[in-house]
Amino acid sequence: MRAAGARVSLGPVFSRDREPVRGRWRLLGRLVQAAGRGDAVSRHELLSVRGHSAAWLIPLFLLVGIVAADITTGAFEIISWTVLVPGVAAAICGVRSTAGYAVVAAVVYVFADTVWQHREETGLPGLVLVALGGAISVVAAALRVSGEQRMIHMRDIAETTRRTVLRPLPEGFGGLDHAAVYLSSDTEARVGGDFYDIQPGPHGTRVLVGDVQGKGLGAVEAAAALLGTFREVAYHEPDLATVAERLETRMGRHRAHTAALGRSDGDRFATAVLIGFSEDLPDAVDAVFFGHEPPLAAGPEGVRPLADAGGLPLGMGDLTSGPSVSVRRLALAMDETLLVVTDGVTEARDAQGCFYRHAENVVRAVAADPSNAAPPKLVALVRDGTLRHCRGRLADDTTVFAVRRTGRPPEWP
Repeated sequence: MRAAGARVSLGPVFSRDREPVRGRWRLLGRLVQAAGRGDAVSRHELLSVRGHSAAWLIPLFLLVGIVAADITTGAFEIISWTVLVPGVAAAICGVRSTAGYAVVAAVVYVFADTVWQHREETGLPGLVLVALGGAISVVAAALRVSGEQRMIHMRDIAETTRRTVLRPLPEGFGGLDHAAVYLSSDTEARVGGDFYDIQPGPHGTRVLVGDVQGKGLGAVEAAAALLGTFREVAYHEPDLATVAERLETRMGRHRAHTAALGRSDGDRFATAVLIGFSEDLPDAVDAVFFGHEPPLAAGPEGVRPLADAGGLPLGMGDLTSGPSVSVRRLALAMDETLLVVTDGVTEARDAQGCFYRHAENVVRAVAADPSNAAPPKLVALVRDGTLRHCRGRLADDTTVFAVRRTGRPPEWP
């Protein structure tokens, strides 16, 4: 399990929920899967040995095999198959390597035609075929490499966006042990509408976990707006209620801005949980709930809901005539872990359409081994259980977030 701020790829986890591919076919299966997704990074990693590319060996082995089969057997007359060598290189090698194999394939064919002279198919037509295939392969390799470079550039941009929205959190940040996993329903996406953060400050450490309604870039924009506001007001404001009110105001301003632009997502809202940890409250936390799934508290004494669900989602405060924010003080022991999940967990369905009940699995796991209440183990438990339940087919972005006091005084920049 990774520390908070790390995004866990669906690839390796997803493979454990399917029938495993064993032995010599595992590498081939992963390579085909990477090629099908157009995932150049994964493909390059699979074809590397100790950091050096070994992709050039595959067309070389193919060339050697074709020549050996043509020389040693009379069953196949396959020297013309050398046209496949630059074609294979075009799929996995660079432009220069592909061009080199195109030249080598033509040279081998000419050598067979002028030296061996024992195959009726050799001659000018075959040479034209090999030369034309090599030229086409070089062009295809150039187009593929150019596309991969653009894809990697876009991936870097997406990764930068992810690190801006879901920033990495240092170990023990704000006096809290923490662990988190974010799983995107879109396997190519880096970030979505789920968000979480920890902000320590002179008035205690505040934690925010939430889920913006909807998907796509509009949800990312809303999440970024809320996190930007949270990081500032959670540091400066002594009152947690004021922090919550500023978040509500920010969501309302964001909705008004998108509506003024004429966009159809001007009515977005977000469910969230805002938690305040204070050194003055070693056995309790202050909490504000914005229509989110209630957290669980897991510790040596067992697992319990931290509170009942309550409050209106962010962006809907104008629907009530009374105060839209209510701060609740809730008991949370020093050795208890606070677990918050988004609806990607609670709405995960199995083949029969039944929802995943993560609380029941957490209760069983902690009862069997109290050490499972540690944030990394708890997050891994819920993540794996969710993916098994829905067979890796997530219907929504999924976040599992857990924090527990370290017992050390919090530090802040």
